[in-house]
Amino acid sequence: MTASERVTVRITKEQLLLIQDLIDKGKFGTMTEIVVSALDEFLGKYYSPENIRKVTVDLPKGNMIRLEELVRDGDSISIDDAIRNAVREYTRNRVS
Repeated sequence: MTASERVTVRITKEQLLLIQDLIDKGKFGTMTEIVVSALDEFLGKYYSPENIRKVTVDLPKGNMIRLEELVRDGDSISIDDAIRNAVREYTRNRVS
C-alpha cells in the first residue's frame, strides 16, 4: 500500500448527505474512496499531458445506455474509449 497523509476538510451538511447517499446506494464503499476519486479527477484535469485536453460532457441517459451497450458488446474497451471514437469519427467526417 502507498503511504498516505491525513487531511481534514470541512464540507457542508448537504455535501455530506449527498456523499452518504452515494455510499448507501453502493456507488462507493467509503467517504475516502469518494474524496480520492474526486481528487484524482480534479488533478487529472490540471496535470494531464500537454497533448491531451480533458473535457467533461453531460449526456442524456439514453446516450449513456447506448455507450454502455458498446462496451458490453466489446465494440469499445470503456465508455471513455467509445466517446473518443465517436468524437474522432465525427471530426473525421466533418473535416473531409
